Amino acid sequence: ADITHKPLPLAGRGRGGGMKPTKLSRQDTTALQASRAKAMRREMTAPEKKLWREMRARVPTTGTHFRRQVPVDRYIADFCAFALKLIVEVDGDQHGADEALVYDATRTARLEALGYRVLRFSNRDVMLETESVLDTIYAAVVATPTPSPSPQGGGEQEA
Repeated sequence: ADITHKPLPLAGRGRGGGMKPTKLSRQDTTALQASRAKAMRREMTAPEKKLWREMRARVPTTGTHFRRQVPVDRYIADFCAFALKLIVEVDGDQHGADEALVYDATRTARLEALGYRVLRFSNRDVMLETESVLDTIYAAVVATPTPSPSPQGGGEQEA
């Protein structure tokens, strides 16, 4: 979602009423992210609503469970299948600006370093090229091995 690309705010006030950057505790950051994610689930954009509806109807659900607007590391992902480590992002027009492109690249690199695969689609793609978007997501879902229990009960990946 468009809102997901804003960094988390810092807390605290310095002298003269100006903002003094103060790091939030991990617990505060987690609570803030959960609150933002909940609000964003209520305020989905039209492309996010369309993609959510279409994904639920047409992307395989066996071994897949996409959640929407969920905290992942320091970000909020539009759609995430944790078991597949797959994130789907729907980006608004502002993501074509230089600053947003740098932020998106940094965000994607961080999530990929954590083992996630990130698929990005523009609002326009979701609204006008829905079949192509769904084909790409479907291909990523079926190509991603799902965890299976080992004989010892661990969660090893299939080859």
